[in-house]
Amino acid sequence: MTQDPTALIALASSGVVALSVASAAVLQGWSGWLELKRLEMTSGSRDSSSSPVPLSRIEVASLKERVRRLEAIASGVE
Repeated sequence: MTQDPTALIALASSGVVALSVASAAVLQGWSGWLELKRLEMTSGSRDSSSSPVPLSRIEVASLKERVRRLEAIASGVE
């Protein structure tokens, strides 16, 4: 069984292009995540000193409830 070299080249080049696009998307996501963490670190140092502890606990409880709702939706319960 002989294979056409043009088809093999086209297949290989499309694979390289797809890998390049996927890598670029992952790197851009990583860069965005790092920037988000930098912003959290810089704003977190100012916010933690000014916000009272009970308010932080309420916010954490609210976030946990939101996560529970999203997990229920994702699993198909609601």
